[in-house]
Amino acid sequence: MLHMLLHRAAIDQIVIYPPLAETHPTPTSHTTCHNLPCILSPRFFLTLKDMDSSHKYTNQLAHEHSPYLLQHAHNPVDWYPWGEDAFTKAQAEDKPIFLSVGYSTCHWCHVMEVESFENEEVAKLMNESFVNIKVDREERPDVDKVYMTYVQASQGGAGGWPMSVFLTPELKPIVGGTYFHPDDKYGRPGFKTVLKRVQEVWESKKDLLRETGNQVVQQLAEATAAMAPSTKLTETSIVTQAVSLCALQLAKGFDAKLGGFGGAPKFPRPVEVALMMRHYKRLEQQGKESASTKALEMALFSLRCMARGGMHDHIGGGFHRYSVDEYWHVPHFEKMLYDQAQLVNVYLDAFVVTKDLQYSQVARDVLDYLHRDMTNPEGGIFSAEDADSAESPNSSQMKEGLFYIWSAQEIEEVLGKEHAKMFEAHYYVKPEGNCDLSRMSDPHGEFLQKNVPIERQSIADTAAKFGKTEQEVMQYLGQCRAELHAYRSCRPHPRMDDKIIVAWNGLAISAFARASQILRKEPQDVHYEFPVTGCHPKEYLEAGEKAATFIKTKLYNEKTKRLTRSFRDGPSQVPGFLDDYAFLISGLLDLYECGGDTKWLSWALDLQASQDEQFWDKEGGGYYSTPEGDSSILFRMKEDYDGAEPSGNSVAAVNLLRLSSFLSGDRSDYFHHTAEHLLAVYESRMKEVAMAVPLLCCAVDVLNVPSKRQVIVAGPRYAPDTDALLAASHATFDPDKVIFHVDETNAQDQEFWREMNPGVSAMSHSSPEGKAVAYVCQNFTCQAPTSDPTALEQLLAQTPPAPKISTFKIGSMTK
Repeated sequence: MLHMLLHRAAIDQIVIYPPLAETHPTPTSHTTCHNLPCILSPRFFLTLKDMDSSHKYTNQLAHEHSPYLLQHAHNPVDWYPWGEDAFTKAQAEDKPIFLSVGYSTCHWCHVMEVESFENEEVAKLMNESFVNIKVDREERPDVDKVYMTYVQASQGGAGGWPMSVFLTPELKPIVGGTYFHPDDKYGRPGFKTVLKRVQEVWESKKDLLRETGNQVVQQLAEATAAMAPSTKLTETSIVTQAVSLCALQLAKGFDAKLGGFGGAPKFPRPVEVALMMRHYKRLEQQGKESASTKALEMALFSLRCMARGGMHDHIGGGFHRYSVDEYWHVPHFEKMLYDQAQLVNVYLDAFVVTKDLQYSQVARDVLDYLHRDMTNPEGGIFSAEDADSAESPNSSQMKEGLFYIWSAQEIEEVLGKEHAKMFEAHYYVKPEGNCDLSRMSDPHGEFLQKNVPIERQSIADTAAKFGKTEQEVMQYLGQCRAELHAYRSCRPHPRMDDKIIVAWNGLAISAFARASQILRKEPQDVHYEFPVTGCHPKEYLEAGEKAATFIKTKLYNEKTKRLTRSFRDGPSQVPGFLDDYAFLISGLLDLYECGGDTKWLSWALDLQASQDEQFWDKEGGGYYSTPEGDSSILFRMKEDYDGAEPSGNSVAAVNLLRLSSFLSGDRSDYFHHTAEHLLAVYESRMKEVAMAVPLLCCAVDVLNVPSKRQVIVAGPRYAPDTDALLAASHATFDPDKVIFHVDETNAQDQEFWREMNPGVSAMSHSSPEGKAVAYVCQNFTCQAPTSDPTALEQLLAQTPPAPKISTFKIGSMTK
């Protein structure tokens, strides 16, 4: 219907299909984007002082904080930020709006800037006929989601960044696409042609375009308005089968040779791995050993393949956004915070299950990268690093991957030709270049004679080949990585997007907090090699608490209980969205369970109340992504797709159930029933395409557990015996357990639990000898308390029985 409306407007023929844009994630194609010019070494941050009078052009973006908007502040295009000034100008002059949406690490956004927005001829066409608005999608996801939904609907599912949409002065869409080449090419109209055609149609058919835009917006609003016919799930089958149904659908796309769920390009979608891990646990509880092992191995094999691949930055740590080929080899080189944070958590889960250090080492590798390169002095964690960088410190020529790729000659010069042999053998380095594993790895010959390090053989194989022990090989390769990292640091760095986003920091807080406990179970004599620093796990808890403190002091209003979306040289003017609240609440719950103060749990409750007030649909159930009150947002959406980032509704559902398990009485009931109402909104979605909503499926599985295992650790916070019991509490993989820590010496703790859960408060006493103790409770029955971490770990390692669905009434209270 949308396509027909566009046809009626006689303008659909100008839509360009996005062969070169960063595509929008879908259940079968998970993609994103990147860009940014880099000028200085070793690190370049774009600041307002760079906006000086030496530029030929300066537009309205020069006063913004977003790195992406500042990149365009000196285009000849008369750009405006999203806001009343632009809207008023468009209405007063009766001009259509050209809306360009992207973000600072978007490669094709930068290409379109260089080709079109820095082109004076193109800028003249834009300025004469349009009011031009530039939006950072990370700062304004609300704007991006509305028009991305339109672009996808009008183009049959395709979408991406840069997103280019023409609007009426009333902000209704006329036509949209993604990347436009400036000139007609490959049978497609170029951007200059599109600009002229839109202007011609606007002049002759304004009324029809306005009418069509109104109809399109109405249809989109109706199509995205998910509602539940009941406040409860209506089918027991959804409760019992959501995880297994999703796992079955994912398994059909599993790459048994190279790992992952789907073909190239390959994206890390951590929610897929998390679901398979939960599926493994359920099958294990049911005594289905063979099926359980198969589910676990799909998850672990995918993690191993990602870690060995070139998408993993072996030299400096962390993961690039995705690989263009099926081998996880040649990446799109940008690094995003939300990827790093989620990947840490699934690698931590893998370590808990297997006790295999290869998984804990990857988790440390990522966290140490974040701590070293992505954290500001006050603890806030930056958003992204670009893929593009300059060829030399004095060059303005940007190219993707330059910072990360190597010639064999360079490696030999840094390490010495003889010493380089082991490194080159292990990481598949070749004089002719190694981007040859797939025809998709380097289809345009951009990386000839260049190498992206990838592990094509095991440490054991390398040791056997060179007559060394495995420990000697690991130590040697670590030394090589350190030397290459030092050399690489002298190259012009990719530009950093130093914007601090609440939602993504929430994900990172969770990762740092969980690592602080889980990694205590590494052997005492483990050796760490660069880029892992080998810090004590408690430093990760400190990093998580610093990030949480940064958000609370810089981006939270204590009086209104409201969040601001982001920070860069001060808080932005954009309010927090659902993702900001939900992701931060999740991080705070992990921070508390991993030994943090009760104040984090208390703040999570305040944030949940604020989230409910601003985003909950009181009529249809579920959470809107955006708060009310912004008239420039044409309709409020409820999102459910768990893609590169999980949806706010999925995370919120899990949060509600976790909060219900912490509390008692009416408070517990409220959170439990709200979670079930939320899940009821997406019941049909889970039935129809479960693989699109893995985390929602996990939330239903959480709801399915009538009595969660509760671990209550009573003892002074940070005391060694208390810490040992907390570490033991996290040492087993049980996605259903809830961990309480109550400090009887802390008046704030005692007051909190007396109000929120008197039963927990009553159990907050240490042993008569003054030692910390742990209680394990389930089905309203507690085991004898223990002060022995080993005994606690053994008790928790006993697999609890699977939920007995026949005795569970849907909608019943979870305790």
